[in-house]
Amino acid sequence: MKYFALAIPALFLALFLFALVRKIRLYDCFTEGVKEAVPLVLSVFPYLAAMLMLSELFERSGLSAALTSALAPAFRLLGIPPEIAKLVLLKPFSGSGSTALLSEILAQYGADSYIARCACAAYGSAETVFYISAVYFAGCARKSLIKPITIALFSNFSSVILGCLLCRVL
Repeated sequence: MKYFALAIPALFLALFLFALVRKIRLYDCFTEGVKEAVPLVLSVFPYLAAMLMLSELFERSGLSAALTSALAPAFRLLGIPPEIAKLVLLKPFSGSGSTALLSEILAQYGADSYIARCACAAYGSAETVFYISAVYFAGCARKSLIKPITIALFSNFSSVILGCLLCRVL
């Protein structure tokens, strides 16, 4: 494990040596890159702010809890434990919120339980769709969001179902 800790410093050293040999002005290149990044950050910020506010509003309004309890029977029918329904619903919105939920599930049910294994599979197989969409579509001229987000959510949900099925079989 000690050698892995040296990977990043070694990479930086190799970069500096490469720049020295090629006579590249590394600091100037770095500052030019930062100048190009500022407009990108400014164009992405409104989308990220909206997504984060909507995600928090979804949780605080009670809509998340109501939706979780309403969908629990359907999830049970599809092989998803109702105990992880909130995780399945939150993961497309918030990575940090779903990490906290996963920690709670692991603490409550134990790491080796079926519910915890399904929660880990759901966490690992799903993605924060709305965060990625906000970042991706901020740079696109065409803002047709319905089709890609629908496909991404369907893929996420399908992977959760398959992950829970595999947890049951294995």
